[in-house]
Amino acid sequence: MKGFVLSRHSHDTPKGIQLTYWLATDDGPVCLRQKQQEVVCFLPKSQQHQAQSLVEKMGLDPAIWRFQSLPLKTFQNEPAVALYMLNHKVFLHVCGVLVDANISLMEQDVQPQERYLMERFISAGLVVDVPPTHGVLEDVRVKSCDYIPAIKTVSLDIETTMDGKTIHSIAVYGMHGQTEVPVVWLHWPASMPKENIKDLPQYTRVCANERQLLKQFSQWLQDYNPDAIIGWALVQFDFQILCARARVLGVRLRLGRGGEEIRWRAGQGNRPAKLYIPGRVALDGIEVMRSATWQFESFSLENVARQLLGRGKAITKPQDRGEEIQRMYREDPSSLVSYNLEDCRLVWDIFIKADLMAFLIERARLTGLSMDRLGGSSQAFDHLYLPRLHRQGYVAPAFASGQAGDSPGGFVMDSKPGLYRNVLVLDFKSLYPSIIRSFKIDPLGLIQGIQDEALNADVAGYISDSIQGYKGAQFSRNQSILPDIIAELWAARDVAKAQKNTPLSTSIKIVMNACYGVLGSSVCRFYDQRLASSITLRGHAILNQTKDLIQQQGMQVIYGDTDSVFVWLGDETIDLEQVQERGNALAKMLNEWWSEHLQIEFNLQSYLEIEFETYFSRFVMPTIRGQETGSKKRYAGVTVAPDGTSKMLFKGLEQVRTDWTKLAKELQAKLYQRIFNDEPYLDLIKPLIKQVRSGELDSKLVYRKRLRRPLAEYQKNVPPHVQAARKAEAWRTQNNFPSAYASGGWIEYVITLTGPEPLEMSPKNYDYQHYIDRQIEPVVDGILPFLNDSFANITEQQLGLF
Repeated sequence: MKGFVLSRHSHDTPKGIQLTYWLATDDGPVCLRQKQQEVVCFLPKSQQHQAQSLVEKMGLDPAIWRFQSLPLKTFQNEPAVALYMLNHKVFLHVCGVLVDANISLMEQDVQPQERYLMERFISAGLVVDVPPTHGVLEDVRVKSCDYIPAIKTVSLDIETTMDGKTIHSIAVYGMHGQTEVPVVWLHWPASMPKENIKDLPQYTRVCANERQLLKQFSQWLQDYNPDAIIGWALVQFDFQILCARARVLGVRLRLGRGGEEIRWRAGQGNRPAKLYIPGRVALDGIEVMRSATWQFESFSLENVARQLLGRGKAITKPQDRGEEIQRMYREDPSSLVSYNLEDCRLVWDIFIKADLMAFLIERARLTGLSMDRLGGSSQAFDHLYLPRLHRQGYVAPAFASGQAGDSPGGFVMDSKPGLYRNVLVLDFKSLYPSIIRSFKIDPLGLIQGIQDEALNADVAGYISDSIQGYKGAQFSRNQSILPDIIAELWAARDVAKAQKNTPLSTSIKIVMNACYGVLGSSVCRFYDQRLASSITLRGHAILNQTKDLIQQQGMQVIYGDTDSVFVWLGDETIDLEQVQERGNALAKMLNEWWSEHLQIEFNLQSYLEIEFETYFSRFVMPTIRGQETGSKKRYAGVTVAPDGTSKMLFKGLEQVRTDWTKLAKELQAKLYQRIFNDEPYLDLIKPLIKQVRSGELDSKLVYRKRLRRPLAEYQKNVPPHVQAARKAEAWRTQNNFPSAYASGGWIEYVITLTGPEPLEMSPKNYDYQHYIDRQIEPVVDGILPFLNDSFANITEQQLGLF
């Protein structure tokens, strides 16, 4: 039988730790239990006697713990021993005592349910040789396999009072084959008018109170038995409210498989809220899309649905939504039911359109992370690396034991500002992973390389065979792990691309890039500035050398960023075929040079690969505002594909910034298009100013900005959006509306003659001069100086002196 791990948990029993895995299989859900398991950590053998004395003094039952010698070494080349325990709670207490006594513990944070899978190289798919009994498997032998499940899914959304203290309705939506499965439970007390619920949609279930609402929903979910529950802000909002109301009403929400009650835990710091729901996964569409590298100006359901599906919510203005929902509940519950269900449909259709479920499955198969674990790059790295490290005879180092210090980020060249024709962009394909692979950058390889150098430094006639890194790094040529992991992922991505399997290709790209990211993060057990610096500083050297090589060919590099170089071919007319030939020839020359250089200089095979990626027929690199220096990470142009199709592209400019108004964005798009097409632009700017002053464009003057901290934390620096939020909070309090910004969030506001005003207060007396000076003028002067023109020239009311 093949299965796919949906959830994994562990708990203590009198006879040891029980690991519980819920699997999705072709024949429905199966519960896999592995009993009498142990949790383990490692420590240097030199500290075993001290550690054992401490454990003995704690008076623990000798049957639940043991030390055992293993053929493993620490990164300091010292023999390691393992401490095994049959009780996880006791283990955590013991680890605290040992750490307080300065015992160097390693891998003590790896959860037993995770270690069990990773040491068997199981990421998500597994196979067993025996069939389950009544949906249960116990103490069976498991092996890894490539099984891909069909995930049974349901979309969930709730509607509540504005304070969230009463649930109006709960909606679910799914598909059974080609048949829709819609249900909405409506909370309608006996005191409410009966005539208002005569024409409810047929999928509505009317409940007299919230207890009945929650119980009916809970029973339906258990009967429908989905593997995954999807939604928008699902864990942060919907399940938080459901769990809170169930607690108040004394209802046990047994939504987990096996009739287990779910539990909700608030987020702390950067850690998001968490839901315990055994046997199922709760997937928040916002977080899933972010992890799959989707980018939107706003991740509101309304905005994402409009962009992806071409349709959105029935109530489009967020400032009106809360009050309108309350009105529908009181006066038109049929509309509320339809509205509630449509939110479920929108989420469902977004998941289908963006192929998010396939992405999550592929990511789980690659990383070992559960489908609902978003982020977790360090844990994913451990899953790939630790089993291989153990088989090389080593245990992972303790946290923060590597060489500390800052590592430089990606290289960004100084740009040459200007308005250009014929700009090529050449990109190094997966530059950091290719550097890791080419130069054998690896945590174990670093330790081994440094140890080899130390052992042989005094040997007469010794010639170093290690690979030089940066900040004192030396890497072994013969012993490494990460380059092989990268090679396997690279090959798998090439296959995925050839098969046009976008979810798998995207997943692999994210995992490959994360292999660099975690090495530069102090939360990774392998963090060492020599590792991260040997990747980024090598990238700096590669980009600088590539720039020199290109300019030796008579072409000018006008910009470079991390893994890309921008090459100006000159402003003469060049047909598309010639551009393709020159771009491909340049990439071929560079790849050949790097291959030969790494062979001669380092005796290494090069996996560096630069590609001719983009052609700009017109391109502008602006200056830093108010200066003559070229900007960085900000440019625009017209890209031309090999088939001749063209489109405008903006990077880092007002057009793609969330904190600029629609007025500025639309002006920039139209102005740049005219200039790129050598069309007149004066008739665009003067009439626009007139329209702004007349109030015709007030709807395009709205700022939208995020409050990244609770409102009360803004003390010394109080920017405009914070001022607007404070006014909104005072207004909401005055009108008995719940707080909207006290904990942060997005605020929409305009600038008036009396300062920033929130949009929800229907402001008047707009400060039109502000918008002309701060929104129109910067956009115009971002490009016109390259044409020897300026906003001041256009708007000058008097003749200049000659």
